[in-house]
Amino acid sequence: MAIRTVPIRRAGNRDSLFLGGDRELVMFTGLMAGALVFSAQEVKAAIFGVILWVVALHVFRIMAKADPKMRFVYLRQRRYKSYYAPRSTPFRTNGPAEERQYR
Repeated sequence: MAIRTVPIRRAGNRDSLFLGGDRELVMFTGLMAGALVFSAQEVKAAIFGVILWVVALHVFRIMAKADPKMRFVYLRQRRYKSYYAPRSTPFRTNGPAEERQYR
């Protein structure tokens, strides 16, 4: 009896992109640009909103082309501490000599 294989289709395994960029970032930037245009109701604000939308969409497309999950990578990297003390375990208590050495 042969082993049964199930093909994984690309359509069900794709990342959620919208207009070529991360879906949430693109839609949120479009919402902010639209709110700026319609709330200010000035020509300068409309021009700035359109420029903001076009530039952000271009940046999000570049990000998605490099890595579709780059937003999650960036958010995880922001949670990391800037410095990790040189200890073997976080539960170890250092003596006074080690505390002076690593400050």
